[in-house]
Amino acid sequence: MSLENLSPGRTVLPTEEADRPLSDARSEAAAAPTAVPASTGNQAKREEIRPCDFRQPAFLTSNELRRVRSRHEEFARSLSGRLANYLRLEVEIQLAKLQTILYHQFTENLANPTILTLFKAEPLRGTCLLDMPPRLGLTMVDRLLGGSAQSVNASRGLSEIEIALHDEIVRLVLGEWCALWRKSTELRPTIIGQENNARFLQTATHDTVMLCVAMEVRVGDSLETLQLAFPYFTVESLVRQLGQSNQQESPANPANQARIAWNHNFDDVKAQVTAQWHGLKLTAGQLGNLKPGDIIPLEPESVSAVQVSVGNLPKFRARLGTLGNHWAVELLDQTPKIV
Repeated sequence: MSLENLSPGRTVLPTEEADRPLSDARSEAAAAPTAVPASTGNQAKREEIRPCDFRQPAFLTSNELRRVRSRHEEFARSLSGRLANYLRLEVEIQLAKLQTILYHQFTENLANPTILTLFKAEPLRGTCLLDMPPRLGLTMVDRLLGGSAQSVNASRGLSEIEIALHDEIVRLVLGEWCALWRKSTELRPTIIGQENNARFLQTATHDTVMLCVAMEVRVGDSLETLQLAFPYFTVESLVRQLGQSNQQESPANPANQARIAWNHNFDDVKAQVTAQWHGLKLTAGQLGNLKPGDIIPLEPESVSAVQVSVGNLPKFRARLGTLGNHWAVELLDQTPKIV
């Protein structure tokens, strides 16, 4: 543009003066210190990052997982009592892990050899798996055969008799698991086969999601992990019913919260029960003169103040009476009253 075309009153700056503000800004930016985050900040950010495996989806919500875990903790306690009665030996069982895992991951992690039982929980569809380490199975079989369940050799296979006894133990475990759901669904366990190697096992597709329940079982000197694996589509209806039953129970009702479930493993345990009453007083002279055939009068109030104790603990207040040709007491209340 020529100077002739500029309108009067306008001032034209030289090129050097026009570029000076831009160059000053660039030099200031270059001279300004760069803020470097502290190493502790980077450490905190790295700790907040959690790995996520998108190939292994979680099909259970946190509430569903909590309810299923609680139900299987109950299963571990009841199974411990059943096996202890069956083997006549102390058995400790604790829930170690409950997770959803893909079918191929579960089978790849199984030991070789192992005792793998294939079963169905009818009328549910799908084939389920029970993995019992050979040492655990042989220890329990040894106990059934009269052994001490100590230092059992797990390097050998099972004989036909031992396989039959092992199947009885498996039926007991599966029957106890099915009994967990009897309030909502009547399940019937059916054994359909047994394998020693899971390498060529094909009871579900490669990417089937399995619900895996792992429990630590201690029998004698054997401490092994027993695993139950169910296809998710098999137990999906049970999980849904479990959530519905929890919603129907009113949490505001203290009677439901205080209700205690009776363990039927104690049905045959004998307990000492005694009945006695207080209030009869005799002098030392009267006590020394007592002889067979003497009659001691009782106050009428003492007949209704009988105390019933279980073991050494007073539990009930009762009233004395007869039933047929026997003495009897009628329980009045659960609050013991010592007169």
